[in-house]
Amino acid sequence: MFASETQFVEWLSRLVPGRGRGLLLGIGDDAALVRAAADRDWILTTDLSIESVHYLRHLHPAASVGQRALARALSDVAAMGGTPRFALVSLALSQEAPRSWLQGLFGGISRLARRYDVAVIGGDTAIVSGPTVIDVVVVGEVRKGEALRRSGARPGDQIFVSGSLGLSALGLCLLKAGSRSRAAWASAALRAHCHPEPQIRLGQFLSRQHLASALIDLSDGLSSDLGRLCRSSGVGARIWAERIPVPRIGRARGAHQWDPLQLALHGGEDYQLLFTVPAAKVSRIRSNFHGVHLFQIGEIQRSKKILLLRAGAKPEELHPAGYDHFRKLLP
Repeated sequence: MFASETQFVEWLSRLVPGRGRGLLLGIGDDAALVRAAADRDWILTTDLSIESVHYLRHLHPAASVGQRALARALSDVAAMGGTPRFALVSLALSQEAPRSWLQGLFGGISRLARRYDVAVIGGDTAIVSGPTVIDVVVVGEVRKGEALRRSGARPGDQIFVSGSLGLSALGLCLLKAGSRSRAAWASAALRAHCHPEPQIRLGQFLSRQHLASALIDLSDGLSSDLGRLCRSSGVGARIWAERIPVPRIGRARGAHQWDPLQLALHGGEDYQLLFTVPAAKVSRIRSNFHGVHLFQIGEIQRSKKILLLRAGAKPEELHPAGYDHFRKLLP
């Protein structure tokens, strides 16, 4: 087997023919990119949501499962600066899932689709004896030549993130702990986990204003996704721990075991954006974009190492420790 998802993707990109008429970008980025017309490119992406891997039926409401499934794919479109247009939803439905659960699932998908004017146009369905598997394919579009990629970061570019990182992971911790806290911090964490909002408008802004040199969505954790962006760009990075927007953790049962910085670095499923900006354009990045806070957390460097800097401590190399399906298989 493979040691990581990155290793698998690199192997697959060598094995599978990567050429086709109109193909601009294939395996290895947030989504594929295809020339659609003289002034438009298509963005094509697909994401799986698997019971007991991406969600737990006894913890996650059906509507949340639906919203999360679509949000995963919409976030890939956001990471390329595009506009989502169409979705296909295929479903291998567990024979144990009641009709009420199915209704809730598509209710969550439909509400998020309407919010972003995405048409659900088809899919496929099967009944299985095992867990439910949801596959969402999204087709988006972007103006010709304006799609953002992971590969454009250069030494000296400044690193930004949107939102509060680790908030979704904290929400999952609260769900698993059975917390009933009604505090604002707990509500925000549960909302971030159960009802994520892809940063479509921010991605479009960064693309249309030609501000970002590279962009990736934060689906597997800052440590993993920053590593992917740096590998694609052939660079390294240094980030300052005190600048990372960690979640606020109040009092709750077992809260002392949740380290805010570790959640932010490795938690995943934030569906925020990580992007780099050339130094000459940094002044055009505001601290708030339509209610979403933007944080400058580091700098791209020529060395290919990724360093985490803490006040009064030696720089430490940051290794990817976010979610990786292949790493979970290792003994």
